Amino acid sequence: MVTYNGGVDDVFRALADPTRRSLLDELFKEDGQTLSVLEARLTMSRFGVMKHLRVLEQAGLVVTRRRGREKLHFLNAVPIRLIQDRWVSKYAAPFVAALSDLKADLEKTMEKVFEIYIKTTPERLWQAIVDPELRAKYSFGVGVNSDWTPGSSYEARSPKAPMAIVEGENVEVDPPRKLVQTFRALWSDAVKSEGTSRVTWEIEPVADSCRLTVTHDQLREGANPELYGGWPMIVSGLKTLLETGELLTTPGSLLYT
Repeated sequence: MVTYNGGVDDVFRALADPTRRSLLDELFKEDGQTLSVLEARLTMSRFGVMKHLRVLEQAGLVVTRRRGREKLHFLNAVPIRLIQDRWVSKYAAPFVAALSDLKADLEKTMEKVFEIYIKTTPERLWQAIVDPELRAKYSFGVGVNSDWTPGSSYEARSPKAPMAIVEGENVEVDPPRKLVQTFRALWSDAVKSEGTSRVTWEIEPVADSCRLTVTHDQLREGANPELYGGWPMIVSGLKTLLETGELLTTPGSLLYT
């Protein structure tokens, strides 16, 4: 099995506590909350809330970001996606609907953050992001073509699709650490009308692994969930590919293959 950060046991342990589930419920409703705001929603001390948030962070279910002097907390759906790929899709189909409802709840804010640990090198991870053939293996069968220089354009295409799927500009290119891109979806009139948003890939070495953080921001309030709902599957597929050489075969991952 492909484990996530501290392991799937950490995820189940974190979810076993009702207070921690309440914290996740609050982030389901409104992502990017500060400690003070979360504390006000629960009947416990600030120290107690901090302890529970620390457990959720260690399990990878919560990711934090600094915005000036504030520390914001975001729900990270990737561990849930990995659990679904390992068990739910095989043995508990009725729960898929519940996870879909959860996914819909997650897709209501201006910024989404997805974090995952992958046992690989920064160079190999970067190559998997920018190489069109490798990218197509975990990104719905869609490869991305560009010369990967700052200010250059890129285009995401598949031989199975008559049009480009995504296009944009490479705003910042710093291999093998950071890639910032504008993002304009083209696969339907509904997503075209959403205009341009931004995707940032950040790679940080951690011992013999890398922490990959994908941030999709500059989205309008209530933006079409198709724009960013596929990221958990994409980063899960990337982890699976680099650690095992295998591909995810869940239906969405085969969209353009």
